[in-house]
Amino acid sequence: MKYYLLLLATACLVITSCFSIKSLHSTTVIKSNEAFVLGNNEHGKFYTQVTNTSPEDITIWQCPISGGKHTPIVLKTMSHAKISVDQNTALRFENNNSVEAIIQLKVKGDLGLSMGYSN
Repeated sequence: MKYYLLLLATACLVITSCFSIKSLHSTTVIKSNEAFVLGNNEHGKFYTQVTNTSPEDITIWQCPISGGKHTPIVLKTMSHAKISVDQNTALRFENNNSVEAIIQLKVKGDLGLSMGYSN
């Protein structure tokens, strides 16, 4: 009987771990007049919730890796946005202010995303 209970518990654990939603959580600091780019590589669709915890507004662009940028969002201080991002499209978080910006990111979907800073 104990063997069957142990087997059942193990099976439940394996099944629930296969269906768990993987996500990425990050606090990101962006220097004055710089940008942080998320997903500037080939990848699938992803979703993010971003919160601007800095004292100034930031601008978020969707940038296909093939070039260009579109759909700007001006994220006010202490506000958040939910963004759905197509495959092979990066998010560019621009800090055009004289003070550093701090953003909170929660990302779901394809998590094989490159991350880096640019001017």
